[in-house]
Amino acid sequence: MSTLEIRDLQVSVNTGDEEKPILAGVDLIIRSGETHAIMGPNGSGKSTLAYSIAGHPKYTITGGSVLLDGEDVLEMSVDERARAGLFLAMQYPVEVPGVSVSNFLRTAKTAIDGEAPKLRTWVKELQQAMDDLEMDPQFATRSVNEGFSGGEKKRHEIMQLELLKPKMAILDETDSGLDIDALRIVSEGINRVKEKQGLGVLLITHYTRILRYVKPDFVHVFVGGKIVEEGGPELAEQLEAEGYDRYVKGAGTAAVGA
Repeated sequence: MSTLEIRDLQVSVNTGDEEKPILAGVDLIIRSGETHAIMGPNGSGKSTLAYSIAGHPKYTITGGSVLLDGEDVLEMSVDERARAGLFLAMQYPVEVPGVSVSNFLRTAKTAIDGEAPKLRTWVKELQQAMDDLEMDPQFATRSVNEGFSGGEKKRHEIMQLELLKPKMAILDETDSGLDIDALRIVSEGINRVKEKQGLGVLLITHYTRILRYVKPDFVHVFVGGKIVEEGGPELAEQLEAEGYDRYVKGAGTAAVGA
């Protein structure tokens, strides 16, 4: 069992003129096998939370703590966080021209495990992951994210998730840019990895459509850089029906960040 514990996390971003506060004290605990959905309007700070935990240099931690199994994540470099068991699926994955998907994944696996996987076993696991995600075998020879469709980028993220075997996955709007079939395939991949590996999941989304496939244990409403309400799956349906307006008005301010 692993635990990701976020306590009073406060984050700002340098706009060039000033340090602008984004996160205003986030408290959240995620355990192995749990799925937590964070929902909120644009600019509420959801992606800032994801990237701050992962160690993006754009953001400055001004207060609070993030612990993974008792270890201080905020004292770790980005690669150390990955080796400790954190995984971030980005909303807009970057292109890596000239590096094939298969080489990228094997290099990442080697970096995380400290040794290269046995080639025969690796090829079998890679092929199985691609089959499960209904991907063409030629996909492995293509440059990472170069010319990929939205669905291909997100399937590649879930393939990484399955092969790298992290303890905790932060999925930042994984449903964006997906058609109906791709959404189903990606969601089934998340569920499969969670069941096989006991993964803890922090799923950031605007909409309930992915939550009809990936059932959350907890739903958190994120407004003004913090969690303003928590509940079960029924809260997501309420948000779909009523929107975020009453939370935004209750916070007394407009949204504060990306």
